[in-house]
Amino acid sequence: MAAFVDRVVLHVSGGTGGHGCVSVKREKFKPLGGPDGGNGGDGGDVILRVDDQTTTLLDYHHLPHRHATNGEMGRGDLRHGKNGETLILPVPDGTVVKTRDGEIITDLTGVGAEYVIARGGMGGLGNASLSSQKRKAPGFALLGIDGDSRDVVLELKTVADVALVGYPSAGKSSLIAALSAARPKIADYPFTTLTPNLGVVQAGNVRFTVADVPGLIEGASEGRGLGLDFLRHVERCAALVHVLDTATLEADRDPISDLETIEAELANYAVDMSFAGADGTVVPLNERPRLVALNKTDMPDGADMAEFVRKELEGRGYRVFEVSALTREGLRELSFAMAELVQNARDVAQTAPAVAPVEVVRPRSVNKAEFVIRKEERNLEPLFRVLGEKPERWVKQTDFTNDEAVGYLADRLAKLGVEDQLFKSGAKPGDAVAIGEDNAVLFDWEPTMAAGAELLASPRGTDLRLGEFTRPTRDQKRTEHQERRDAKEAARMELEAERKAGIWTESVNYKHQQGKKSE
Repeated sequence: MAAFVDRVVLHVSGGTGGHGCVSVKREKFKPLGGPDGGNGGDGGDVILRVDDQTTTLLDYHHLPHRHATNGEMGRGDLRHGKNGETLILPVPDGTVVKTRDGEIITDLTGVGAEYVIARGGMGGLGNASLSSQKRKAPGFALLGIDGDSRDVVLELKTVADVALVGYPSAGKSSLIAALSAARPKIADYPFTTLTPNLGVVQAGNVRFTVADVPGLIEGASEGRGLGLDFLRHVERCAALVHVLDTATLEADRDPISDLETIEAELANYAVDMSFAGADGTVVPLNERPRLVALNKTDMPDGADMAEFVRKELEGRGYRVFEVSALTREGLRELSFAMAELVQNARDVAQTAPAVAPVEVVRPRSVNKAEFVIRKEERNLEPLFRVLGEKPERWVKQTDFTNDEAVGYLADRLAKLGVEDQLFKSGAKPGDAVAIGEDNAVLFDWEPTMAAGAELLASPRGTDLRLGEFTRPTRDQKRTEHQERRDAKEAARMELEAERKAGIWTESVNYKHQQGKKSE
């Protein structure tokens, strides 16, 4: 039998982007045809989507770690990597997504509702995308970055119109089984119901859903019993029905005290703000429309107890119904009373002004800083930390084993104004500079360093083999040819003059004669 799980901690992470490719096109008669490295694919997203075939969070209880597909690496010949596939996680209708601290992220209601819980990482650019007029043959590519990774809490809150609340063994499960086609577990011991049960009830032209909430006891709103785990299933309900046991065998209990205890627990329970109405207010559980069902009137003392407490309950403003789940007495009147409350709630929801989703457009500020520099101290020495979306992303995309890639990062940071801002912040050559908060890149700042460009055989981003050479004109060729002829003629005249003078530098006799003269 499948277990019912309505709260799990889910660890999700988007796919990692693929790395860009470094490649140079090579063809016959054109060995260096320019860069043709493709871009890496983006990582896949993780999406939560409401599925009508999913009723529990059991799958995520057993497998809480979910990761989307990574993007593929780029290849040569301008072949871009494949994007990672989106991972869709089906969740039941009524799932609330929260952070570990309890902050509500989204409330998923309605089949097909979805939310991107973790976005995939960006793929890196290949050297073909990095080429420009000044950087004709980049010898590097950008790396893909990791996707979003986060821990979220999934809470299932039953989507029902009416909730049956009461003490354990008050007959709630028997009542929902008699009103609908639901078949919950029924036994003669407390806390038989361990999971909420749903049943569909038809009363006249009104069809509504009833939820059987596990039994509540004193202190349920503080965690005693099962109440704290299942009180959240009452939050979506428009009306409540107090099921009171009129034939209890416990000496310290009676319908009036049971009602007061359950009302106190409902008043102490804080409803999430995600269930706020159009005016932004949340109706507490103890202020919602309520009915009282005096159950087990078929028992010998049940009818007498119901008659005894009925007047006092009506004096407190409750509509009271004497029912029996066994003989089905009074169930028709109770079902029509619940249908009336549900229809009134639906009419109010329809007549209320529709709150259209307001699309908030936040244009980027012209003077908004792309980064900030925070001065810290490390080992009694100054540390300057650079924080910003662009600098941190650029660092993740840089291959620090490639000198040209490091130089490209230095150019980007200088163009963004990081070096000028470090000067203004009081940084001196040799001071420690960190980029990023977590897993930061730490280095000693040298503003005069060329960032690896001096190690290249040609200016950074260029290749002498791919330089553009213009063909000489016919006049230029004629001039060069005449210059070579003149140079050869001058050399002949010089040799002829030496011959006439009897000087032959390459002659063995001449060298021998010169040796004798030196002696």
